Amino acid sequence: MLDAPLQFEPILVPKVWGGRRLQTLGKLIPPDTAIGESWEIADMPGDGPCSIVSGGLHDGQSLRSLIEDCGNELMGEAELSNEGRFPLLIKYLDACDNLSVQVHPDQAWAAAHPDAHLKSEAWVVMDAAPGSLIWAGVKPGTTAASMQAALDTGTLTDTMLSREARVGSCHTLPSGTCHALGTGVLVAEVQTTSDTTFRLWDWGRTGRQMHVEQALACIDYDTAPPDEVSMPENTTGLAETMLADTPWFTMRRIDTPEASTWRSDLSGMPMVLMCLSGTAHVTAKGGAARLQTGSTALLPAAIEQATVELGDGACLLVAQPHN
Repeated sequence: MLDAPLQFEPILVPKVWGGRRLQTLGKLIPPDTAIGESWEIADMPGDGPCSIVSGGLHDGQSLRSLIEDCGNELMGEAELSNEGRFPLLIKYLDACDNLSVQVHPDQAWAAAHPDAHLKSEAWVVMDAAPGSLIWAGVKPGTTAASMQAALDTGTLTDTMLSREARVGSCHTLPSGTCHALGTGVLVAEVQTTSDTTFRLWDWGRTGRQMHVEQALACIDYDTAPPDEVSMPENTTGLAETMLADTPWFTMRRIDTPEASTWRSDLSGMPMVLMCLSGTAHVTAKGGAARLQTGSTALLPAAIEQATVELGDGACLLVAQPHN
């Protein structure tokens, strides 16, 4: 029975904008390789990457096979994606350079284009160089024509809204949001299971395909993304903060300045725990898992309840899919 926490081998993804800072999160970066993303939990459409369990009774088994063999125990009341995959993709990202200015398709575009998949996401900033930025959304009055004109004159970011990348802040990016992660920012990411990205501009870099026509067609020019949610200040005990409540997933953070115990009812849904700082020991009826900064665990719905012992200064990111 799937009644114990699951942990997986990270899938390390090289990127032109990546670096080696994911080593600080315990990732084993190959020599002379710039790694941009660590996929902690993944079950991608088609023949895409799929996470492999590391340790425990299911060591070496893929997440996809667990869904096939024990889907009800793993998923509970949660639904798989339209492609029959685990509905969340969980990552850490190291932006050693600016990510491309990009947009992800919404449900309508994905329905009309079978090779595309909806992608909505949220970032929590774990580290940020002084002055680093996040671009999210376009300025009022921006149109596809004005963005094309800005592309032609090299002034695209003048049409976009920018925010300071502040440690602990959460940025929700619904599908259709034109966005970019700036140089020097390290984030934890929760998103829908999709890798469909339409690049609008790549900061003068060459060699990667652009998708200008698709991007301009997918951008939401009328709706700004939600305001950032800041890290709670001066907490004197265990604090729980709602970061994002989207049609696809919810995200909360658990902070404590001193050793504390947090208990959670999974409410019939699988739960993802990402340890953003400190340590945590997760206990469930079928087993336990120890987390440290940069590690992740998936709690199957069959666990029902979990107890987490948090160390001094620990911070957990908690994500669950919506139906």
